[in-house]
Amino acid sequence: MVKLTVKKRVQAGAFFIVVAGVGLLWAYRTPLQDWWKMRGYTPPAAVVQLANDDTMNAYTRHLFYLNRPRLLSNVTAFRSYCPEDKRTIVLGCYHPGQNGIFIYAVHDASLAGIQQVTAAHEVLHAVYARLSGSARARLDSELQAFYAHGLTNTNVKAEVALYKQTEPNSVYDEMSCTFGTELTQLPPDLTAYYAQYFSNRQKIVGYESQYRAQFVTKQQQIDSYDAQLSGMKQQIDEQQASLTAESVSLNEQKTQLQRLSTAQQISAYDAVAASYNRLVDTYNAGIAQLQQRVAAYNQLVSVRNGIAGQLTTLDSAIDTRVPSKLSP
Repeated sequence: MVKLTVKKRVQAGAFFIVVAGVGLLWAYRTPLQDWWKMRGYTPPAAVVQLANDDTMNAYTRHLFYLNRPRLLSNVTAFRSYCPEDKRTIVLGCYHPGQNGIFIYAVHDASLAGIQQVTAAHEVLHAVYARLSGSARARLDSELQAFYAHGLTNTNVKAEVALYKQTEPNSVYDEMSCTFGTELTQLPPDLTAYYAQYFSNRQKIVGYESQYRAQFVTKQQQIDSYDAQLSGMKQQIDEQQASLTAESVSLNEQKTQLQRLSTAQQISAYDAVAASYNRLVDTYNAGIAQLQQRVAAYNQLVSVRNGIAGQLTTLDSAIDTRVPSKLSP
């Protein structure tokens, strides 16, 4: 009996230890999984620099490195990891389950900061994925309240509208990433949320403003030049019409002078000749002025097209769209 009792106690104790061990493993499964995935990984210098530039704190940096970010400059290679709608420009993507962050490497110096914004956006997906159910519900409510009553940025509104069409099940997730990286002013609750992950979120927003200004400024310049060119074109057209009418009048007077000369009507000829010469002088002055206006117009067109070419270059630098294959 004694031996049997002892045996039962040993089995019960062993069972308790096994259960406790399984419970501990379950409780610490995420740190253990992270440790396993991070073993032997040393983030490349470019990845560390992105984390530094974005002022990621230790937890955010951990999630960033856990996803082993890759910067890819080849569109085909990048799109093989980020196969979202290939007709849309995509600069980064996050694979759920800590399966990777991929960033399109933009090398145009005038677009400095775009990779930092993309990195911050994508790591916020990883942050959102690890929120508890209650924390996520609270954040979603705060995001929706701001979107409905406080958001005024038209670009961000357009982005959210696009997400509602393309990713209807991930709108709050995308809101959390977009608001945190693109908006300077946020309500206190959202400001506090992002402060948990970045020591200086305004630096990220600064990168966003910096590179976006390259597009906005050039487009504004083009629009301004187009308005000037439209006014100049109208003046040129009106002057050309006026000169055409003057040319008709000159030809009529020239014909009249020829008749008067043939008829030997000297006094009449002299009177018409004086009027004709005045009209010729006016016409020639108009031609000279028109030529100046055309030259100024062409010069402005050249400047305008130069800026348009710069804008096209910027567009090309971030264009990750994949051309559709034509059917034979």
